[in-house]
Amino acid sequence: MIDILISAVRDGKWWVAEFEVEGHPYGTQARRLDQLEGMVRDAASLMTGKPAAEFNVDINAQGIPGEVVENYRKAAQEASAAEARLSAASRQAVSTLTGAGLSMRDVGALMGLSTQRVSQLAKA
Repeated sequence: MIDILISAVRDGKWWVAEFEVEGHPYGTQARRLDQLEGMVRDAASLMTGKPAAEFNVDINAQGIPGEVVENYRKAAQEASAAEARLSAASRQAVSTLTGAGLSMRDVGALMGLSTQRVSQLAKA
């Protein structure tokens, strides 16, 4: 894989990308940021003769408040980790409570879950 770091700048309705491949500077543009990676891969492939799949593209969008995006990503990772802990704790609680002889209805009442959800967790 060949790594390409793109410096992308918003210019009117376009994203303008500047990047280097094998020491040579190139540029391209796209209307939307999500189109830029494909445009850069295609341009790099055309200029080097290598397949587009050989390029790993990292977009660095200039002139936007990056800390907002970074804060979002961090919060999303934390939420994902919390969700995984909740899932494991739910399965453990259902297993322990049903193993102690409680009915699925009683487990649901204790945990604030429907009987159907308790049944799903018991099978997981």
